[in-house]
Amino acid sequence: MAFVTPAAVPRSDHDPEMLTALLAGCRQAERESQRRLYGLYYSFAMSICLRYTRTRDEAMEATNDGFLKVFRDVGRFDPARHELSSSFRGWLKRIMIHTAIDHYRSQQKHQHQEELNDVAYARLDGGLTALDTLAYEELLALVGQLSPAYRTAFNLYVIDGFTHEEISQRLGISVGASKSNLSKARAHLKELLKKTQHHAYARYVG
Repeated sequence: MAFVTPAAVPRSDHDPEMLTALLAGCRQAERESQRRLYGLYYSFAMSICLRYTRTRDEAMEATNDGFLKVFRDVGRFDPARHELSSSFRGWLKRIMIHTAIDHYRSQQKHQHQEELNDVAYARLDGGLTALDTLAYEELLALVGQLSPAYRTAFNLYVIDGFTHEEISQRLGISVGASKSNLSKARAHLKELLKKTQHHAYARYVG
């Protein structure tokens, strides 16, 4: 289907009657309801897909593929189970994550786990680190600089709450590989943070 520019559609999803009507229309495959739902949740869906893709074009492709799944499976979403807006957001988020992961796998068929040329990083001890004190937006900016394998492991485990067993099943890798990618992702993030802090200090004193 042809998707419209989201900016033309109101962004608030706090009106349960409106959302209920849109979902009912989508169940009937009404194009106008699909268009409005897409515009309402486009930014939210894009923000999720951007965390798992290398470029904005790839994120947009994953987002659009995800919405096609939403429209196809909207009949499975039960609006009566929980508070409508938050439960639909949760349902939509899961679809977007899985769609973005499918896109990642299609791009990484022969490279599930990346190797380092230097000495392997030691596993973190779990204590409080500088990464724990970052603002969410700052953390995402650093995560975006990681390689696809490390970025995906970090996003799934730390940000979206998947277990290593779930990551293993979803990506088709071993639990050990998932843990290794996460450990290396955290180590790389620490190095990126050190560089960021160094540059910030250089600008401040120079």
